[in-house]
Amino acid sequence: MKGIRGAITVNANTQDAIKSATLELLNEMLRQNNINDISHVIFTLTHDLDAAFPAKFARVELGWDDVAMMCFNEINVPGAMPKVLRILIVANDVSCPKFVYLKGAQALRS
Repeated sequence: MKGIRGAITVNANTQDAIKSATLELLNEMLRQNNINDISHVIFTLTHDLDAAFPAKFARVELGWDDVAMMCFNEINVPGAMPKVLRILIVANDVSCPKFVYLKGAQALRS
């Protein structure tokens, strides 16, 4: 069992923007890691993103009805990057995880 991290910046605090960012990041994480057996997924959003639950889009758009998912707020650290969605996928079939950072979130990792 391995954890695969990912992050993406979200254009706006709207349901459509959170949906788009969630699906873009999840699809890229799945593609790069060839994930088939997911144990659970944790979503976090910075305090300025509260228009939608990212897990809803994984459930509805990707059909993840049998995957345990939870959404949380990141702690509000002064000076932290705003409008960031982070995802942790815990998968049973990944040996060497590839972490994925998209858009402005690429600055979180050198």
